Amino acid sequence: MTGAEWFSASPGGLNRYFTDLFGALRGMDDIRVTATAFGDAPEGGRSWGATGGTTLARGRRAFLDRMEISRETIVDRHFCLYGPPAPGPLVVHFHGPWARESRAAGESGRAVRAKYLLERLRYARADRFVVLSNRFRDLLAADYRVPAERIAVIAPGVDLDRFPIPEPPPADAAPLVLCVRRLERRMGIDVLLRAWPGVTARHPEARLLIVGTGTAAAELGACAAHDDTITFAGRVDDDELTRLYARAACTVVPSRALEGFGLIALESLAAGRAPIVTDCGGLPDSVRGLDPSLIVPPDDAEALADRLTAALDGPLPTAKQCRAHAESFTWTRAARAHLALYRELAA
Repeated sequence: MTGAEWFSASPGGLNRYFTDLFGALRGMDDIRVTATAFGDAPEGGRSWGATGGTTLARGRRAFLDRMEISRETIVDRHFCLYGPPAPGPLVVHFHGPWARESRAAGESGRAVRAKYLLERLRYARADRFVVLSNRFRDLLAADYRVPAERIAVIAPGVDLDRFPIPEPPPADAAPLVLCVRRLERRMGIDVLLRAWPGVTARHPEARLLIVGTGTAAAELGACAAHDDTITFAGRVDDDELTRLYARAACTVVPSRALEGFGLIALESLAAGRAPIVTDCGGLPDSVRGLDPSLIVPPDDAEALADRLTAALDGPLPTAKQCRAHAESFTWTRAARAHLALYRELAA
């Protein structure tokens, strides 16, 4: 396995997925797995060094890695740019369209085009692709011309052991809505901020806590500067995040574009808190089997305000129902699905 960064070095959905999948595969008896990414590696992993430096410099460092890879070794690449050439079977995890994400972040047309061409080059000889949702399967087929028969949809898992058996939210505290997101334009935090006055109009005691960092942090903070019901907490560690989930009445994931699955929605469910999500990418897959009313249209502040207001009025899946739904997304199940894919390539 080759990834971008280890989660301990750079928290984020892709890095948590890579780190947790590696751990799940290492726990299986009938596979020998190694994994390399930037940052301090967990037990059994490797590192290409520190996470600093330009993307191009890190890509070159990873490409020139002379790790021992035989023609019988299956290489599973989790970010197109990082990793040496694969002499044998190649699997590519498509976590998102790098070029389109860059366009959404405001990069120049030339940079976006260069990234797209580099993606196509690195995907060219892949034997199989893995995506986390049907939406990204369709995007990969349409935008990158990958035949559908070469794409496997494997939902991610969630580490249930991180979260204690959940209890209902505290009844004697002001209702708290928790949003855990990178502060980037495509994450829809601006839509949430526009929606929030509609929530406090009905629930003036409600509080919104936004956890995360990103390039849009200053812009978003300025938008909420005069609203004392909104707090930006920055980055918090896993222990603190678990405590915040326990305090929350519900969570919200307001993404407007390019959401592969939304691991944070699964974490919220594991903690016993229902996530209000947008109909964006793979996000609906996390809650559709629990309560379809948790899904709202993307980029619609009024619809988001109405659903959050209704959530604070009371009708939501219970903590036990959320946890039971999360238990259908285990890393053991995801690891077994990957192992079946690897065996198919090795046959």
